[in-house]
Amino acid sequence: MIEINHLVKKYGNNVAVDDLSLKVEPGKIYGFLGPNGAGKSTTMNILTGYIGATSGEVIINGHNILSEPEEAKKDIGYLPELPPLYTDMTVYEYLIFCAELKGIPKAERQSSVGRAMWMTKIEDMRNRLIKNLSKGYKQRVGLAQAIINMPKIIILDEPTVGLDPKQIIEIRDLIRELGKDHTVILSSHILSEVSEVCDHVFIISHGKLVASDSPENLSANMEQGATLKVKAKGEEDKIKNIVSKLDGVKSVNFIESENDGEVSFDVELLKDADIREELSMQMALEKMPVLEMTLEQKSLEDVFLELTGSTSELEREAEELSEALSAESDDDVNKENVADVEEENTQEAQTDESNI
Repeated sequence: MIEINHLVKKYGNNVAVDDLSLKVEPGKIYGFLGPNGAGKSTTMNILTGYIGATSGEVIINGHNILSEPEEAKKDIGYLPELPPLYTDMTVYEYLIFCAELKGIPKAERQSSVGRAMWMTKIEDMRNRLIKNLSKGYKQRVGLAQAIINMPKIIILDEPTVGLDPKQIIEIRDLIRELGKDHTVILSSHILSEVSEVCDHVFIISHGKLVASDSPENLSANMEQGATLKVKAKGEEDKIKNIVSKLDGVKSVNFIESENDGEVSFDVELLKDADIREELSMQMALEKMPVLEMTLEQKSLEDVFLELTGSTSELEREAEELSEALSAESDDDVNKENVADVEEENTQEAQTDESNI
């Protein structure tokens, strides 16, 4: 189990991790989500003992990572975003070297390396130089070194960055397999990856924990409800009159009206509301048949944007940039005007001198 208590990490005046507290229970795959600069990698580096914290503590299976680093690190396997590979070694040489570094007894090293290569499906690459491997295989070698001593906790920082779709699927399958016998913490900004692989999600923003739950519960527990997408035959005014009277309706937005009388519209619902049955019955009574109806629940991406404020932040940054560019443009115009005035004054002075 991992306990993070009031963790703070500062770089000068910049606070990368701000009073972060959370618990990781054994036997699950955890997703660690957050926009770029949210503090994910900094937290990972503190968890693994790569860097120290400004304040707070990290307890790994009863051992403090700062005061008992050797004991704590025995239970951790870590794959950084850029795997720490010695590219002039063969795969086998490198993994034997890693096994030695991790204190695996000499008599057990070959079997440990063989098991790690088998789990990551790199047995055919054992005698290849690492520098000649593809990005996907290098990632697998990095993952093999992380699990070579079969640690209880495996921490993966952006494990699928730069991989092609086939390689991404293979790494995801491997993570699921690891999750059967290990606690896995997966840091990523790829929301589909987290929702497909993880049992539990932590979302951080500006170094703070803003949400902690399963992907399904995060989506279900947000204040905004689902969106009902409907195509029917009928008049917009009559449809709006029917829909607006139903309980649980937040708003109705008409998308498209066609010449044959078909109308497409979206119904924004309040939390936990479902009007499909009632809407179908009311539309049928008014002889306006429903042709299509789809209920779209809030996705993890919607939850992520709402909790981290990423959309509003991007809009604010764009507005600030626009204002800065506008001000810079105004300054340039003012400078040009000043230069024109100075040039006119110089020409007038020269004319006066010639007249004298």
